[in-house]
Amino acid sequence: MKLFESSKIRSQWDAEAEKWYFSIVDVIEILTESPNARKYWSVLKTRLKAEGSELATNCSQLKLKAADGKSYLTDVSDTEQLLRLIQSIPSPKAEPFKVWLAKVGYERIQETQDPEKSINRSMENYLKLGYSKEWINQRLKSIEVRKDLTDEWDNRDVKKGEFAILTDIITQAWSGKSVKEYKQHKDLKTENLRDNMTNLELVLNMLAEATTTEISKEKAPTTFDENKTIASQGGTIAGDARKAIEAKTGKKVVSELNAKQLKAEKKNLR
Repeated sequence: MKLFESSKIRSQWDAEAEKWYFSIVDVIEILTESPNARKYWSVLKTRLKAEGSELATNCSQLKLKAADGKSYLTDVSDTEQLLRLIQSIPSPKAEPFKVWLAKVGYERIQETQDPEKSINRSMENYLKLGYSKEWINQRLKSIEVRKDLTDEWDNRDVKKGEFAILTDIITQAWSGKSVKEYKQHKDLKTENLRDNMTNLELVLNMLAEATTTEISKEKAPTTFDENKTIASQGGTIAGDARKAIEAKTGKKVVSELNAKQLKAEKKNLR
């Protein structure tokens, strides 16, 4: 967030929830330049509560260090709550965010009407981030494979909240690591794991998910336990492929490199 680059906003990473939390009064102080950001937040919070906003009632508190060096319980928000808060603040500094949010909302409406726009926009965004066209094509294919799998889970009445459990089983079976362990291995926090995979990691992840989809179609599971078994079977097939590759090459497939490091490495090879 460019607006905050030159300012100190107290923040804390929650490894369990995999979320950043930001000090609300620090954000308000920057956006409003108020001499008393705490009072401003107190008044705004009262107004938001009166309007029935969940933002004021659902914000958390964490102990953050203050200017006097001591730590005090402070109202904090996650990224989603932070963006909603910015929308509630009448400030010229908040306008770029409001314009951006409106643009993103409009783009999402366009994409629901024409899914091809979503694919083209993804390609543009990945190119801007410095990914190669070859990697991007692989990544877009992995999105298609993932969508086939989640559609299959929908057809088997798997609840949305259970997708993460099945994904964890697949990832553990093919890579030898849970999703959380895999992200820690690559020193990731909120970043998307697949966006930080090498081509080979992406290929094996796709193999695991595509295989799980095909087995599920043939076995037609009716319970969540049966879906878990199939997820393990699909992941194991890709896991066997990983072990065979490692045996032949003598190198580990699951890389510690994240996207930033991968791009830097490719630049150095040129």
